[in-house]
Amino acid sequence: MLVYGNEAVIPADVEIPSLRVIQEAKLDDAEWIRVRQKQLMLIDEKRMDMVCHCQLYQNRLANAFNKRVKPLHFIPGQLVLKKIFPHHEEAKGKFALNLQGPYVVYRVMLGGALILVEMDGRVSMKPINSGAIKRYYISRQ
Repeated sequence: MLVYGNEAVIPADVEIPSLRVIQEAKLDDAEWIRVRQKQLMLIDEKRMDMVCHCQLYQNRLANAFNKRVKPLHFIPGQLVLKKIFPHHEEAKGKFALNLQGPYVVYRVMLGGALILVEMDGRVSMKPINSGAIKRYYISRQ
């Protein structure tokens, strides 16, 4: 008000009018109710448009990302190595091994989870994500 001689109105008050903006526009009650209801219906339409837009955007991003992803396919009986994560008790320091094994794939579950068998025949019933598994290759000479 000090700069331009008018009272400042934030953009949100113009979009969704407050009592002050309504009094300045000099609308009667019936017309105000009609205009307000129309604005509320537009808000719902805008919200649905944004939801659709966000879903399309997320699908485009997922497709762009998944184009370069090469899924790993494991079959039962295949030799693999299991990654050792820092929170496991097997992680003993900076220069410790990163992989553990070899293991044999016992069962492949939906979603990429694997059930592994140790070389002595003990089956681990705890499924492991295939992202934490690498194939183990044996060179034959």
